[in-house]
Amino acid sequence: MVKLAKMKKSFRRGERGNVLFLILIAVALFAALSYAVTSSSRSGGGDANDESNLVNSAALTQYPASVRTSIIRMIIAGTSADELLFDDPSQFGTATSGIDSPALERRAVFHPSGGGATYVRAPADVMADNNQGTWFFSSDYEIENIGVHDIGAADEDGNDLISFLPGVKRSICVKINEQLGIIGGTDGDSDDVPAGPTTVPAGNQEMPVADSGIGPEAPATTHEISGVFAGNAFGCYDADDTDADGVYVYYHALVER
Repeated sequence: MVKLAKMKKSFRRGERGNVLFLILIAVALFAALSYAVTSSSRSGGGDANDESNLVNSAALTQYPASVRTSIIRMIIAGTSADELLFDDPSQFGTATSGIDSPALERRAVFHPSGGGATYVRAPADVMADNNQGTWFFSSDYEIENIGVHDIGAADEDGNDLISFLPGVKRSICVKINEQLGIIGGTDGDSDDVPAGPTTVPAGNQEMPVADSGIGPEAPATTHEISGVFAGNAFGCYDADDTDADGVYVYYHALVER
């Protein structure tokens, strides 16, 4: 009995020692983890911002890609790219300025009877002014080496149908070009965003006659997307290359011509 009691005491002392050892290991691991998290938060802020820019840039490119899919379906069904209408849903059924007949509905990209594309505004967190951005659609521009055309020629044959989002954040613009391998080019204000057309789309540039469609019209020299952007169906350029706080415009070709 005496020997058994001694064995029990010895086992309990060993058990207490093991528990103490495990507690010390847990404390050491917790300290190491706390140090790692603290170090990461001090030095990894840029990495977090970079990840955020990557996610936002990816989301930005997805929307015009979905609109493009709707447009391709419409063209296959027989609607000419020149006849496309980009009225937003608030204009549906408005006789004075909107989509008010079945014939026009079939040509409307955002109408359920037409392209059925979803009309949305760009999220505020990708815009320089932190407000939702507005997408514009135009066939008054041409992209060098996209489609078949002669860049700089005063004709309409080479105009591409393009979606534009003016006013994006510089950091988003930089990240998009980085992912596409668009580097160099003219950068007069040294903001890491190459210069592009100086004309900033401010509306859906349809033909002068009401409800006649998106275009095309003969492009001006300020409507040429060329140089470092040649051959890139989408990218982000600086429309004001003389100001460090430039106007950054994301473009995305919907129909290459």
